[in-house]
Amino acid sequence: MKVWILRHGEAQAHARTDAERNLTEQGRAEALRSAAHLIGQPIDAIFASPYVRAQQTAQLVREALGFEPDIRTVPWLTPEGNPQQVLEKLDADENVLLVSHQPLVGNLIGFLRHGHQRQPQPMYTASLAELEGEFPLAGLMSLVSVKNP
Repeated sequence: MKVWILRHGEAQAHARTDAERNLTEQGRAEALRSAAHLIGQPIDAIFASPYVRAQQTAQLVREALGFEPDIRTVPWLTPEGNPQQVLEKLDADENVLLVSHQPLVGNLIGFLRHGHQRQPQPMYTASLAELEGEFPLAGLMSLVSVKNP
């Protein structure tokens, strides 16, 4: 199983609420650069946070890849999401792209690699991590790469 974890691209500094912040032009370009690393990868599903910047990032990636299925918008990928809850939602039979936010993305990668959250992975805007393992279990997945746009 492969899991790609993508932090959203650069977003506006301010909006009415945090969830409503849009991508900047730079954020859109970052997302497209990260999408290029996913071309030809065996992605079965794209899951994204309901926050606008994550939705916009996921849509840019979906379009760049020509990915036909809809983006699966889920409440468990918000910035303060719980890595254990994320793992409970993943199916070992699917290779997935998760589009989310810090601190969740860094904590999730650390949890998948080490089995705890004391070593979060630094992730910049539009950073893309690739992990693989037999099952999506804490401490049992290997970090293949982290690509920064």
